[in-house]
Amino acid sequence: MSYQNFNLEGKVGVVIGGTSGIGRAIAAGLADAGADIVPVSRSPEKVRDAVKEIESKGRRSLAVPTDATQREDMERLADTVLDEFNHVDILVNSAGTIRVGPFLELTDEDFDVVMDTNLRAVVLGCQIIGKIMMKQGRGKIINISSLSAFWGQPDIIPYSISKGAVAVLTKSLAVEWAEYKIQVNEIAPGFFVTPMTSEIFNNQTVAKLTENHIPMGRFGKLEDLQGAAIYLASRASDFVTGVSIRVDGGVLINGKLKF
Repeated sequence: MSYQNFNLEGKVGVVIGGTSGIGRAIAAGLADAGADIVPVSRSPEKVRDAVKEIESKGRRSLAVPTDATQREDMERLADTVLDEFNHVDILVNSAGTIRVGPFLELTDEDFDVVMDTNLRAVVLGCQIIGKIMMKQGRGKIINISSLSAFWGQPDIIPYSISKGAVAVLTKSLAVEWAEYKIQVNEIAPGFFVTPMTSEIFNNQTVAKLTENHIPMGRFGKLEDLQGAAIYLASRASDFVTGVSIRVDGGVLINGKLKF
């Protein structure tokens, strides 16, 4: 007899940032586990492409281009999803951007762009989709944080600040919404090559130094994140809330760094 608690059939998920990189991989993984998935981004072309992938897996989806940093857009998205599916069981907050440079050289615009995408979009997603989950009396929220939330890292300080805030938001909502049977958790990816990080890791010197910090000896593959997401979205994690699952190949516990 197979274990059924990872089965997501009948569940509906909204994946903010679900058209590229980590969000796209998680959206695909949740669909493979049985969920109907709505991938969210501003780009109509990217949304249509992600929807086609989900539908090719035999799951339902919707193409609703949305600016996740704008409350009106997010409310419209929520209304459209409810009209089509009548419920929302899973929210993944995976939209992200980064600005690289010494702290004193960063502009107000650098901070605003990063905070809007990495933090404001998470807050709006949790507020607007969370309200639906509260009325339902159930829900799973998965925020994508970062190892940058756990350590000091130069040259990406706005990114680190935003991800640290997401980590605290995750814990706080987990406590505040536990009575509504809403579990709020996070995944903290290690070093993955994505459209957002490719410019950094295209530098072979940086890539080699980074790889030397990973006990498992390689960068993460996007599919490495799918299992953690399926677990946190499923019945298997019904008594798990406020936790951070680090998918990092052992980076954060590595006490013997190699240079």
